[in-house]
Amino acid sequence: MKICVTGAAGFIGGNFVYYMLENHPDYDIVGLDLLTYAGNLETLEEAMKNPHFKFTKGDIADREYVYDLFEKEKFDIVVNFAAESHVDRSIVNPEIFLKTNILGTSVLMDACRKYGIQRYHQVSTDEVYGDLPLDRPDLFFTEETPIHTSSPYSSSKAGADLLVLAYHRTYGLPVTITRCSNNYGPYHFPEKLIPLIISRALADESLPVYGTGENVRDWLYVKDHCAAIDKVIHNGREGEVYNVGGHNERTNLQVVKTILKELGKPESLITFVTDRKGHDRRYAIDPTKIETELGWSPTTTFDVGIKQTIDWYLTHKQWWQNIINGDYQNYYEKMYGNR
Repeated sequence: MKICVTGAAGFIGGNFVYYMLENHPDYDIVGLDLLTYAGNLETLEEAMKNPHFKFTKGDIADREYVYDLFEKEKFDIVVNFAAESHVDRSIVNPEIFLKTNILGTSVLMDACRKYGIQRYHQVSTDEVYGDLPLDRPDLFFTEETPIHTSSPYSSSKAGADLLVLAYHRTYGLPVTITRCSNNYGPYHFPEKLIPLIISRALADESLPVYGTGENVRDWLYVKDHCAAIDKVIHNGREGEVYNVGGHNERTNLQVVKTILKELGKPESLITFVTDRKGHDRRYAIDPTKIETELGWSPTTTFDVGIKQTIDWYLTHKQWWQNIINGDYQNYYEKMYGNR
């Protein structure tokens, strides 16, 4: 079995590469990534030592490049993590989100149709559902919840999802989609909440928290997410969407205070800043479908997962410090410049 993992040098994609190499040691994995600002090849340093893994740099929106790759590699499964994913950046510059998240998805699926694959899997987000009111803890996103996006980012992901389902209906492409809640864990790019708070708290810098910090997210440990995708690509029903949630709802302020407590840092570091435009209030997923159909459920509680995540950042300081000072962007040239 040969799997193409797009966005392999990103946070979830990189974790998925390691998960698959460990749990399916006979599979061949090809990691594809354009290495934009959030793609860090250092994340895959250990994977590159495995003879069943190789990396290729390229743009999923580059049709000629993608077709050549598919012609050469003869993939069985494609798992698409490649995406522009930072909401704040999408508000400033929506266009790149449309190019990568929608046009890139269409190029990948056209290649899947042309060269034949057993499964195309789209990694999406619960943000396509919009948000839930803070005063209704009984409400959850299900696969039947209408799409109701709030940002250019979530709109681009929703557009990609609809395109994936259309390719299934129109062309019979064997597809599946997962929509996950907020991930956290190793290799998370420092612009996102949890690694940002960890890195700044360790430096005793102010910790920016949007609004009053009452926005709620359902946190999913990244390895649980990888296990869910593994289940779906092997056993999920074609043309279906599966919600993947962690049963770990926390306000942003609770998350920040938990990290400060673990690090022994004062809450006086917290600084409330002007809220994000269109900031979603609450995300919460009902993962009953994937639990009942495929036997998946999250195994990592937030209290356990956040300690494991903090420990990882404490023992891998060079990884995130290289990102903060920009050295990570030179890693590709160091690895491949003379090849």
